[in-house]
Amino acid sequence: MENASARNLWGDFLDKHLEFASEDAPKVFHFCDNEKDANTCADLVCKDIKRATSHSLLGLQHRHEELPRIGDFAVVTDWSGKAKCIIRTTSVRLVPFFSIREEHARLEGEGDKSLEHWKKTHWDYYTRELSAFGKIPRESMIIVFEEFENLFQK
Repeated sequence: MENASARNLWGDFLDKHLEFASEDAPKVFHFCDNEKDANTCADLVCKDIKRATSHSLLGLQHRHEELPRIGDFAVVTDWSGKAKCIIRTTSVRLVPFFSIREEHARLEGEGDKSLEHWKKTHWDYYTRELSAFGKIPRESMIIVFEEFENLFQK
């Protein structure tokens, strides 16, 4: 783990949870593609308001990233790389964009938590994300809906 802040938080977590001492070093990441949203989302996770995230399957495939798995650990950072908390994946579902419901938006906890807000902000994000690969989002695209729990923060 190259990020010193994340490494320190992971070490503090392991000091209190020796049962996970044999786990591989977790993924380190920030949400979103801009500073304002990344910092807002990290704060929402720390407040236990944001308990899910939505990846585009196409984006994961084009970046050669693995699908999240139940039990995965991750260190959430702010935009600048400061570790904020450690999360663990509790559920992963593949859902077409057109099948996203109010419950999904509420679990993501962003904005006013409405489905309308979720669809607008995520469509805009997926448009930016997929344009790098010469692709555009579609109503039928598969969303990887990942739920998680906040396990540890300082």
